[in-house]
Amino acid sequence: MTLFRHENRQQTESSKRLYARFEIVYTLVDFGAAFCFVLGSIFFFYDSLMTPGTWLFLIGSLLFAAKPTLRLVREIKLYRMGDQDDLASRLKD
Repeated sequence: MTLFRHENRQQTESSKRLYARFEIVYTLVDFGAAFCFVLGSIFFFYDSLMTPGTWLFLIGSLLFAAKPTLRLVREIKLYRMGDQDDLASRLKD
């Protein structure tokens, strides 16, 4: 079994639930990053809000950086779930 294969997401009910949970978190991170960038952009129109705007850009950037990390963690968990299924089937044989 390899990483980033669609079949890994559909193997069991628990793998489907795990995939769905990560998709929800991934989407929330996307919205959070977009919100930070839009609000940070608005803040840049006002000199008094320049520093908070800069912080919002930094937070948005960190959220965007978290996305590939979430995807990799999800795929490793799905991979390990498949390994357990393989080992269980070998024990039955």
